[in-house]
Amino acid sequence: MRTPFLIAGLLLIAAPAQAADEHPRSTYVTLVLQAFAAKVQCPGTDVVYQDLVQKAQQMQLPDGTTEQVRKAIAFMHTGGKMGEKQADDVMAEVAVATQATDLDQRRLGMSNWCEKQKTSLAGLIRSKGG
Repeated sequence: MRTPFLIAGLLLIAAPAQAADEHPRSTYVTLVLQAFAAKVQCPGTDVVYQDLVQKAQQMQLPDGTTEQVRKAIAFMHTGGKMGEKQADDVMAEVAVATQATDLDQRRLGMSNWCEKQKTSLAGLIRSKGG
């Protein structure tokens, strides 16, 4: 009786790791969204666009991915007043990343979330002026 639960548990543990490998853009979308959220919501934090581009290159994403993601985030978070609507799959990834980030912020509280981002987004966010 334990074996099915053990197998199901192992599959659940392995699934997120496998999904991250199969969908590096989703992972990247989350990183970009969190970097821009940190810029807006965490005092003294800034994003260097070129660092985001470099991260996309390291992840072997197609050229233009950073701009596509930036435009999709801006479009979604301003109700279409800024940015541009992107392909449905990109917009869906931004929506999922937004929900996950909102949940994290509520769970941790904003000040704890901001502190966590300093470590998890090191190299993508910086202190303003630094």
